[in-house]
Amino acid sequence: MLTADYDRLGLQAGDRLLDLGCGFGRHAFEALRRGSTVVACDMAYPELVQVVNTADAMREAGEIAPGLSCTSVNGDGTQLPFADGAFDRIIASEVMEHVPDDMAALDELTRVLRPGGTIAITIPAELPEKICWKLSDEYHAPFVVGGHVRIYSESELRDKMRTAGLNPTVSHRAHALHAPYWWLRCAVGPTNSSNPLVKQYTKLLEWDIMTAPAITRTTERLLNPVLGKSLVVYATKPVTGSSTRRTATVGASA
Repeated sequence: MLTADYDRLGLQAGDRLLDLGCGFGRHAFEALRRGSTVVACDMAYPELVQVVNTADAMREAGEIAPGLSCTSVNGDGTQLPFADGAFDRIIASEVMEHVPDDMAALDELTRVLRPGGTIAITIPAELPEKICWKLSDEYHAPFVVGGHVRIYSESELRDKMRTAGLNPTVSHRAHALHAPYWWLRCAVGPTNSSNPLVKQYTKLLEWDIMTAPAITRTTERLLNPVLGKSLVVYATKPVTGSSTRRTATVGASA
């Protein structure tokens, strides 16, 4: 289930991509399939181990080219262990809403993106997120350690991206079918996974992800502009000097 659009990101074979807050690697794996070298960065070490193991299995299965690497880095988005201009493309998916000092993270992302490179930042869309916060205090921080610390408007995110030195461009919404799911979860208690309605909705989403039937894909595409759970904003880093790619200095790997 991808949130970022790789065509809008401009990802090309041979690009070096940073997947910040990679989780279990959904964006990293697609970038590998498209011929990119990937650095998967997250603060959760066990997830990084799984990402590398899955990438190795994909290589053995012939899903990715033998020469491509997927390196894992256990790191903090506000202090990235990479050289200036190390990456051609960056995806930071559902990360910024967790970071207390989001400007520090944006400054770092801008620093490690090469001049002329592109970035996709995805966050919870404002309206669906506000409903979740109103329905349950257990959905976000401070109740949830490491949970969402803010609700962004698109204009706020764009302003902060500009302040960090990026040029925001296009945007879109994604995952409309997930917004009502999270409203339901918040209404019955975010941790109440045994609720019958939650269990049924979970099965629906799993079926949709695994089979991608035309009826749900069409429905979600029509609903995304209004109900999309995630907002994706793309930006470029201005070319103010040399756009020569540099080699990243990678920290501790899994």
